[in-house]
Amino acid sequence: MAAAAEEAAESGGGGSPSSARRRLRIISGHLRGSPRAPEREALSLSPCKAQGGSAGPVSGSIPKKRQELLKWNGWGYNDSKFIFNKKGQAEFTGKRYRLGGMVLPTFKEWIEKTFGASLEHKTTSRASLNVNDVPPSIVNEEFLQDLRATKISYSQDAEDRVFRAHGHCLHEIFVLREGMFKRVPDIVVWPVCHEDVVKIVELACKHNLCIIPFGGGTSVSSALECPEEEKRTIVSLDTSQMNRILWIDEKNLTACVEAGIVGQDLEKQLAESGFCTGHEPDSMEFSSLGGWVATRASGMKKNIYGNIEDLVIHIKMVTPRGIVEKNCQVPRMSTGPDIHHFIMGSEGTLGVVTEVTIKIRPVPEYQKYGSVVFPNFERGVACLREVAKQRCAPASIRLVDNAQFQFGHALKPQVASIFTSFLDGLKKFYITKFKGFDPNILCVATLLFEGDREKVLQHEKQVYDIATKFGGLAAGEDNGQRGYMLTFVIAYIRDLGLDYYVIGESFETSVPWDRVLDLCRNVKERIVRECKEKGVQFAPLSTCRVTQTYDAGACVYFYFAFNYRGISDPIHVYEQIERAAREEILANGGSLSHHHGVGKLRKRWMKESISDVGLGMLRSVKEYVDPNNIFGNKNLL
Repeated sequence: MAAAAEEAAESGGGGSPSSARRRLRIISGHLRGSPRAPEREALSLSPCKAQGGSAGPVSGSIPKKRQELLKWNGWGYNDSKFIFNKKGQAEFTGKRYRLGGMVLPTFKEWIEKTFGASLEHKTTSRASLNVNDVPPSIVNEEFLQDLRATKISYSQDAEDRVFRAHGHCLHEIFVLREGMFKRVPDIVVWPVCHEDVVKIVELACKHNLCIIPFGGGTSVSSALECPEEEKRTIVSLDTSQMNRILWIDEKNLTACVEAGIVGQDLEKQLAESGFCTGHEPDSMEFSSLGGWVATRASGMKKNIYGNIEDLVIHIKMVTPRGIVEKNCQVPRMSTGPDIHHFIMGSEGTLGVVTEVTIKIRPVPEYQKYGSVVFPNFERGVACLREVAKQRCAPASIRLVDNAQFQFGHALKPQVASIFTSFLDGLKKFYITKFKGFDPNILCVATLLFEGDREKVLQHEKQVYDIATKFGGLAAGEDNGQRGYMLTFVIAYIRDLGLDYYVIGESFETSVPWDRVLDLCRNVKERIVRECKEKGVQFAPLSTCRVTQTYDAGACVYFYFAFNYRGISDPIHVYEQIERAAREEILANGGSLSHHHGVGKLRKRWMKESISDVGLGMLRSVKEYVDPNNIFGNKNLL
């Protein structure tokens, strides 16, 4: 069957014979599996083959040597960052984003006013990575000999190891700017297919090594940090070279994809065939499909396309006990507890996800942005609740509070046209003077509609009609589009803040509708109170937005930052305040996490979150699947 499929993949032509061969290839992918043994699944190895029969990865957006393109001690691309130019004006460098090369005339004033920061008070960060500071690589020589025999690419280079020793938590980036981690991976390996992962896991079991899977490196839960007490060789298993779409099934609207592909490449490759997944987390430029599965990720367009658990049809995962996968690829099964839900959210503690079959959709024919301004946050939340109740939410609807509205306004680029400036002034006059909205209280919702043009326009009218009932005013398509554009550049701001004694972070939760307002208010007030008690000399930024809506509740996303001048150990103070904020979230009926995951950062609350028995169930799965703790990143448990 597999041989027939590969032969079909290599043959050209059109018409029904070609269609039949394509279906045969797809069905072979559906049926291909490994024989089961009572205690340990037999690992059947076959050559790595892509859809066209070629071995190896395709060229992706992120290179194998991440340091060639990405920052070593900050977020994103080397050529993209916020700076203050010689005139003291803020601007965003590079040409990758729409904001690139633009001057932000009010951003400096906003930073000074909000944080009490000054361009005269600047911190110093290490200009480059000093490889002599990196802990030495300690690797078992017998393991290295066995690894070389597999022909799988590997590296013990200091830069390669440091790049995979962390995610993007505040404390991780602070460590890189000021010092070095006490423990980093000893070796990085780059499998190019499922069979390579099988070999690596078998070698790890043979030599008793520790494996930490690495996808896109965007974790904000300390999930990628190496446990300092781990004495075994730590292997960073980088899935980035497993980045192919193995097949697309146009009849069932599914695609089988290797787990190392990053979001932007997945969408680009699918778009070439006229499809998309619609799964767009804020980190989609860099985060991987396997990482989405491992953390139970959510995307900003989940209202149409669903969260990752709604998109997944089939998962293949390599564990120390063997390969885990279902015997067929169907929309639903009633065969006891769903094994996919042991894998999704497992955060690298059980094995490595290698292949995922996901739902796909035709690329929407029409897309339209929008925005609505409300007199206050309470009215905005009430509107989102009604939209959810009527089940008419657009692809994305996000409501920002006033502080975050002011933040976004400060990131508005300089207007080149006097006419545009005049129109902006008229809009502001109409909203604040004529309609009586207080600019220090109002809030804004950004909207994104997708689909058939006629249906989108009907849908748009329905949402705006609901907004009107809650005092909302349409604020234009441009404001909506700009709001979503900022999604991908806002993560770069933290690096600029760190240069001027401002530290910040984001965290999120999910909460029932009747607790949204209380939770938002109480958490923000708790942050302000804790900052004062911990000796923070300047008022903090404490702000939130409602980012995803459900029938029974919503996801709330917080930003929190403060000026740490005068504080000797700012990270310790920050972590105390964040811990208090998380306690406040839980006390107000919120969840431990909506989509960031648990990692090591939040696992102290796991027992409280899922019960003692629930935690015991997770431990039992871990003990069976990985009795020797090969996947020893110490997340979750």
